[in-house]
Amino acid sequence: MADPREVLERSRTIAVVGLSTSPEKAAHQIPRQLQEAGFRIIPVHPSAEEILGERAYRRLGDIPEPIDAVEVFRPADEAPGVAREAVAAGAKALWLQLGIASEEARRIAEGAGLDYVEDRCMGVEQRRYEITKRGDAG
Repeated sequence: MADPREVLERSRTIAVVGLSTSPEKAAHQIPRQLQEAGFRIIPVHPSAEEILGERAYRRLGDIPEPIDAVEVFRPADEAPGVAREAVAAGAKALWLQLGIASEEARRIAEGAGLDYVEDRCMGVEQRRYEITKRGDAG
């Protein structure tokens, strides 16, 4: 597993698979926290047009810009499919949120050279290491 701090330090654009439209859910609160810390958040949602003021995409492959990391707020049994999409989309890292782990997703991601983090909260790690992208030129 990759070092969560290093993944966050190297990432600026984060595609969030399963970003919720419900503000009370962690799958909305954590991406919002990251956005407020200066990360570029790209929502991936099957039906939303916009979340957190950003255009939402149905699939990772629909995103027309480079992706540094893919954060996953979906059940573990969906993680291998998301890992395959992340590889195909050219992402540099795959991060499964707290409570999500998948040996198959890990094999897919690491086998393609992606950094891989599982069962860790991106928001907790961002706060712990005080990583922000405000004013960061890239």
